[in-house]
Amino acid sequence: MAHIIVVGNEKGGSGKSTTCMHVATALVRMGHRVGALDLDLRQRSFGRYVENRLAYLRRTGLTLPSPNYQDMPEIDASLIPPGENAYDHRLSAAISALEPTSDFIMIDCPGSHTRLSQVAHSLADTLITPLNDSFIDFDLLARVDYETGRVKGPSIYSEMVWNARQLRAQAGLKPIDWIVLRNRLGAQQMHNKKKVGAALEDLSKRIGFRVAPGFSERVIFRELFPRGLTLLDLKDTGVDQLNISNIAARQEVRDLMREIRLPAVTIDF
Repeated sequence: MAHIIVVGNEKGGSGKSTTCMHVATALVRMGHRVGALDLDLRQRSFGRYVENRLAYLRRTGLTLPSPNYQDMPEIDASLIPPGENAYDHRLSAAISALEPTSDFIMIDCPGSHTRLSQVAHSLADTLITPLNDSFIDFDLLARVDYETGRVKGPSIYSEMVWNARQLRAQAGLKPIDWIVLRNRLGAQQMHNKKKVGAALEDLSKRIGFRVAPGFSERVIFRELFPRGLTLLDLKDTGVDQLNISNIAARQEVRDLMREIRLPAVTIDF
């Protein structure tokens, strides 16, 4: 069975699609077969990222390792038994179509609570939650007393992950490996950055996730999206010399892949 990687965060602007594309492309470059789904049926940022890539390859005649992206299939409503959810059937059909030809399936969830996102979390072998490095985004994981810094309780999103873990346990599946990525880290060791880091480490022990460094705030990410490219593609597109910022960003991708600790994955890029 394919290893399912779900990227989820119920707040937008955290870098989910950038994370999806870089992880998926890195896996393909390492020789793995990667299927890809975007469950945000309105915005489709991950889907558009892949479409931009395919359009760029057609224009340039280049061949670059790419994930096998599929749109969510439509399901004939008359074939759905009474009382069952159409979105459940659509997601099941999408995964069934990708699984025979995939070692990994990458799923990008919308920045809101939806039925598709809820079901996808219960299917996750690995869950990646990108988080902007601030207490505004920390609120996604837990309710905090901002005067004292004390965690008052888990958030609705954390409770959803807990429910997904319970469903997997009842089905006899292995636990979700939950990773929280600290995205858009500033270069300086600011006081607020240290407080967020300490709060994340404390919360990780309470609700069971691992904290990993993600991507820094860099202009290059905004420049790559229109062409559907990743940092791993630059040398193959005629960029002979990478600047220091791009080299550091490539290293962040390597570090991220090591932190995710996917089965049968050797970092060789």
